[in-house]
Amino acid sequence: MAFDFIAVGDIVTEPFIRLKDARVTCDINDEQCTISMRWGDKIPYESAEVCRAVGNAPNAAVAAARLGLKTALITDIGNDDIGKGNVAQLQHEKIASKYVRTHKGMPSNYHYVLSYESERTILVRHEEYPYRFPKPSAPRYMYLSSLAANSLAYHQEIEAYLKKNPNVFLTLQPGTFQMKLGVTELKGLYERANLLVVNKEEAARILGLPESGHEIRELIEKTAAFGPKNVIITDERNGAYAYDGKELLHIPMYPDDRAPKERTGAGDAFASTVTAALALGKPWKEALLWAPINSMAVVQEIGAQKGLLTRRALETFLKNAPENYRITTL
Repeated sequence: MAFDFIAVGDIVTEPFIRLKDARVTCDINDEQCTISMRWGDKIPYESAEVCRAVGNAPNAAVAAARLGLKTALITDIGNDDIGKGNVAQLQHEKIASKYVRTHKGMPSNYHYVLSYESERTILVRHEEYPYRFPKPSAPRYMYLSSLAANSLAYHQEIEAYLKKNPNVFLTLQPGTFQMKLGVTELKGLYERANLLVVNKEEAARILGLPESGHEIRELIEKTAAFGPKNVIITDERNGAYAYDGKELLHIPMYPDDRAPKERTGAGDAFASTVTAALALGKPWKEALLWAPINSMAVVQEIGAQKGLLTRRALETFLKNAPENYRITTL
């Protein structure tokens, strides 16, 4: 049987180290912030928690599975205990692991997250696996996100697969190395995407512009010119913006009086929940209202997955939303 939702991208294990003795310094515009700690000293930390089977694509797979979709993940691991732990976690989340490739003699991806106040800095190292696309039975929805720097040929395999399966809905949420590859190298995937999701700074980076000082309409229209049918740009506490080539919409944050505990995975939750809601048959504007709810829930927990909601829980939040939680046309 074909899957409803297949996510494609690297899987990692991340220990979250919550700092309590650090300093954050920002420029005059409260941007370009850096975190610093005493050099050559023993730095106390508050807590540490290991999160398995995370990363943009695995986070999306967990969101889809918890919302009730038949879900699989296409990814690569090393032949080590870390990789085995990731597979066990996927199975715990009821995500099919039949497309997880194990590479003998290679380590699994292992990142480190330094969490301070409500933000985090991630130390990343993507293993350069010999990627090969498995060509699964065509799912209804595919979600493509972060891969390592050596993955250009792999992206070309995915593009060829999608050409042969034109009915697959593609959500593209480019990761760091995919953005470094540039729009020219991934032109076919940008043009093929039914939905492209980036944050405001990433949109500017893709366009080759400075990361600040741009109007949303300018960013989203220029990004849409690369060919995706729909574009979403998230903008932290300002909510998000969606554009279908004609109508520009603003989606507010879901109201929550609680301060965020940790913001890792909020963007993944937004992008994957929109996609999952569409896969569940929800219309565009309703799907857009689902997304901030999962983002709100995620930032109340450590890591990108713990707070992801079931469909019943999400629909309860939507039912109880205040009257001003609605989409507006700009």
